[in-house]
Amino acid sequence: MRIIKKIPIAMTTSLIMLSGTASAIDFNTDAMDANDKQNIDLSHFTNVGYIMPGEYRLEINVNNHRIPEQVIAFYTRDDEPDSSEVCLPEAVMEQFGLKPDVLQKITFWHEGQCADLRELAGLTTEVDLATSTLAINVPQAWMEYSDSNWVPSSQWDEGIPGFLLDYNVNSLFSKPKESGSTRNISLNGTSGLNAGPWRLRGDYQGNYSHSSGEYNSSTSTFDWSRIYMYRAIKSLAATLSVGENYFASSLFDTFRYAGASLSSDERMLPPNLRGYAPEVSGIARTNAKVTVSQQGRILYQTTVASGPFRIQELSDSVSGRLDVSVEEQDGTVQTFQVDTAAVPYLTRPGAIRYKTSVGQPSTLNHGTEGPVFASGEFSWGVTNSWSLFGGAIGSGDYNAVSVGVGRDLYAFGAISTDITQTRASGLPNQDTQSGKSLRVRYAKRFDELNSDISFAGYRFFEREFMSMNQYLNTRYFDNDLGRNKEMYTVTASKNFPDIQTNVNFSYSYQNYWDQPTSNSYSATISHAFDAFSLKDMTVNLSASRSKNNGVNDDVLYLSFSVPLGNQQTLSYSGQHNGQGNNQTVNYSNSSAIDSSYRLSAGVNNSNDNGARSQFSGFYIHRSSIAETSLNVAYAQDDFTSTGVSMRGGATVTAKGAALHGPGMSGGTRLMVNTDDIAGVPLEERNIRSNRFGIAVLNNINSYYRTDTRIDINQLADDVEVKQSAVEFALTEGAIGYRRFAMMKGEKVLATISLTDSSHPPFGSLVMSAKGQELGIVSDDGFTYLSGVEPGETLNVLWSGAKQCQVAIPAALQPQAQILLPCISVN
Repeated sequence: MRIIKKIPIAMTTSLIMLSGTASAIDFNTDAMDANDKQNIDLSHFTNVGYIMPGEYRLEINVNNHRIPEQVIAFYTRDDEPDSSEVCLPEAVMEQFGLKPDVLQKITFWHEGQCADLRELAGLTTEVDLATSTLAINVPQAWMEYSDSNWVPSSQWDEGIPGFLLDYNVNSLFSKPKESGSTRNISLNGTSGLNAGPWRLRGDYQGNYSHSSGEYNSSTSTFDWSRIYMYRAIKSLAATLSVGENYFASSLFDTFRYAGASLSSDERMLPPNLRGYAPEVSGIARTNAKVTVSQQGRILYQTTVASGPFRIQELSDSVSGRLDVSVEEQDGTVQTFQVDTAAVPYLTRPGAIRYKTSVGQPSTLNHGTEGPVFASGEFSWGVTNSWSLFGGAIGSGDYNAVSVGVGRDLYAFGAISTDITQTRASGLPNQDTQSGKSLRVRYAKRFDELNSDISFAGYRFFEREFMSMNQYLNTRYFDNDLGRNKEMYTVTASKNFPDIQTNVNFSYSYQNYWDQPTSNSYSATISHAFDAFSLKDMTVNLSASRSKNNGVNDDVLYLSFSVPLGNQQTLSYSGQHNGQGNNQTVNYSNSSAIDSSYRLSAGVNNSNDNGARSQFSGFYIHRSSIAETSLNVAYAQDDFTSTGVSMRGGATVTAKGAALHGPGMSGGTRLMVNTDDIAGVPLEERNIRSNRFGIAVLNNINSYYRTDTRIDINQLADDVEVKQSAVEFALTEGAIGYRRFAMMKGEKVLATISLTDSSHPPFGSLVMSAKGQELGIVSDDGFTYLSGVEPGETLNVLWSGAKQCQVAIPAALQPQAQILLPCISVN
């Protein structure tokens, strides 16, 4: 059956409503200004609500939410031969988000192919052939859930099969004044394959370094740090993962293992029921490389400009303790840790969260080492204010059990506490080790005071308490150091809106049974103000102290910024620590849509070398195919360095392929086809389709209703858009695919004539070889055509069939008026 695809035409728009009260209409052709009133084909307009039986490519719009374009059939019922009705198969109905009991009540007609919509009281349908849209309004009582940014699992899109490769490459060339040069290149990323609901992923990381001079040497490494596959289990609102993984737990420490896990996934819940993602912040003295890792696996790596930085791009599936390193351009490295489990473990009433795993601890070289284990944990919302949670790890030689309770204190915040017992045997030269730990977490938001406070504390009652990681290190590497005794973290913030001031404070403390105590604190105050004709100026003051191995490291940081307008800022920053002080004047410019840069000049006054000048620059460019940054630095009598970074990816499918910018490595993405038209701009991040009409949007939120749009303000004059927006909700790791209906070509005023000098009937359709409607024949064959390509052949249809063809000249003048002979296809 012929598939009909309609597009908007400047001359005519047809809006036809389907309803049970449709009636026949007789057209008075005598009222028309047409010379040949007998040669007019208006048969397909004679019944309100009548759509010519056949198949149409339509986008479905359910309660103003889009479902991907697909072929929809219209049939005539036996008892109503003068009408037609839309045929919605069961697979399409399942995408509406109807309640399960409503779906079960629906019966089907036309040999069981089409849902009988008359059984759903209040449901209406409306077809707009001009925009190829089928609008369906469903009473809310039939819908499973209502949220503007969430769709039920029936509408989640698993995407299309394909291959992906995401990368992050950082290079640095440094030349110290009194020694040889060093060159370092590091890379990390994810490659993968998608097939149906399954995602196969491999995380990789590599490093190359070369030193010249007295100690001439080169080293290189490349490793696949993790190979695994996963999929969404929609019916359980959970994720199944198989392969090498990191033990994700809210109760126990993280360790690497090979096996399988099944865990409830909060991202499959409505947005207001979901969790949070951790944030990493710090201060860089120079243009620095920041690496966030966990047990040797790089989770995130980027280059930041000097000054405070915040990393908010980490996945909300990350849990446990994270290792952060800040590598400065002068070679110094500062390290610290971030604990992602600082929020009380509470679950909504009646809900159950769970995580199960089975496997064997593994090594970075893909071997296994340690006992086979099984684990499970849960959290149950008993009432509005109480949650019960617990879990266990069971194996032959290592066992742990934990139980806890969470309490919503309402006006006094929320608190949770749990106690864990571990037992480890089979250790070299040691008896069985048993120990207990207690953990308390508290959080409170004071809305009336615009302030927050949180606390996380751990107490290990016996030295013999061991996490799985400590057990493995002791058993296989005879490393029995670093037994925790006590640790806690306090964070607090306060906002003073009347004086536009924010204050933040954090403190952490940790001591061990066998190592010196370490602690750190930081405090920041920021103030925004206006002065004279300058608006939105800011001043920030930060102070921090960290103590490791009995040595204090104090840092005091002050910054002052003045907006200059048009995304330009002039600022001053000063930093003082135990080695001296550093003062810098900075100019930054972000006025360009696709790039920004920062220039800095200052003086570094160290205790050892005195005052020395320094200069640095940082430039970043964002394009459709990659994000590239360049940084340079010079320190008088010290070093010169140059760095280049590139982040991006490639996605290849049967629908097309494209290079694209960065996002969550190995994460969800959307491939769009702009109807094979190159250079079409999208509203997101200065992205344009490539020469094949393909573009990829990365960093898409999984299980979340999202849309993307054509930037019609930057669209070329010879391109017309029928559909400027698409909507989607993708499962984790999916490669979504959407096609924009567009046309590119000339606009032509034509007179179409038949071989006997007559003309096609008034109302005949002119369509391209792709099935796009380019125009409608008017009186005396006069036709306004848009989207015409020189040299192409067009089809002219009337009486429901193709009757003749016209050939467009190879050379066209803009707004040309031409005569087009129509050659019969019979």
